[in-house]
Amino acid sequence: MVRKQMSGVIVAALILAPGAALAGHGKAGLWKTSTTTNMAMTMPPEMAAQMKAMGMKAPAANTFTSQMCMSQAEVDSSKPPHIDQGGTGCTTRVLSQTPSSMTSEMTCNGRMKGTGRMQISYRGAEHYQGSYDFKGTVEGNPTSMSTSFRGDWVKADCGAVKPYSLRTQ
Repeated sequence: MVRKQMSGVIVAALILAPGAALAGHGKAGLWKTSTTTNMAMTMPPEMAAQMKAMGMKAPAANTFTSQMCMSQAEVDSSKPPHIDQGGTGCTTRVLSQTPSSMTSEMTCNGRMKGTGRMQISYRGAEHYQGSYDFKGTVEGNPTSMSTSFRGDWVKADCGAVKPYSLRTQ
């Protein structure tokens, strides 16, 4: 249960950040992305004891590097990828967008409650970087998370890496 609570917040940020960064920008093809997340979650003593008994450590900074394939339709979109609202209780909306930056907000009213804000800067069509901050609760436990991310275009051919589509609305 503890792992599911924490992973829901992390997964939401990891999915939203790289894909949203390319909405309306970039190039179709293979991208290398790097995301560093710092999370602070206030846990009841029994939850902390359960984590310790399971050999789990308290959340700390984690860096994930991956590859993703962006289709031309995803790159051309002017909206960030939608995270399944039914599964997460979260919605996203673009607050402002220019040729060189975008700011968006995620509002969560499910197991996660709170708001997140993302800012992205583009350096041409082949590079982006940004940050995402979330404050709220996960199943009633106060949570805050800050994420920084970057993406670099690798090549037009994605090889075995398949495009994804999170849009459900």
